[in-house]
Amino acid sequence: MASTDDVVEHILNSYDTITVVGASANPAKAANEVPAYMKAAGWRIVPVNPHADEIVGETVYRSLAEVPEQIGLVDVFRPSADAPEVARQAVAAGATALWLQLGIVSAEARQIAEDAGLRYVEDRCLIIEQRRTGIRGPGSVAT
Repeated sequence: MASTDDVVEHILNSYDTITVVGASANPAKAANEVPAYMKAAGWRIVPVNPHADEIVGETVYRSLAEVPEQIGLVDVFRPSADAPEVARQAVAAGATALWLQLGIVSAEARQIAEDAGLRYVEDRCLIIEQRRTGIRGPGSVAT
């Protein structure tokens, strides 16, 4: 079984788009700061939030089921108690990886994701991991 660090590196190296469930329009929240940072680092962001129309300059979808393209990586900014339902929706949408942000842990979500063959990370921050690994998104411009 791959270590979490190996899974993190694989995800950062393999996905060009991050679908963010629970993305926030409030710039003071991590659910806005993280997608904005990852976008600036070269990843495409697809925000999912039932209460906003635009987040980090991108069109917002109400649910994973409404995203009109193939979903790969789903990044979750929802309470741990919501994670199993998000995992089920990610599986139904055809996602191939599920990432629960720092402070979000769910044995049930892990089981759902792993049973469906998704790569899985929990309780880790995309910004921290991107900085730790130095991996840049595919849309980044080398300086």
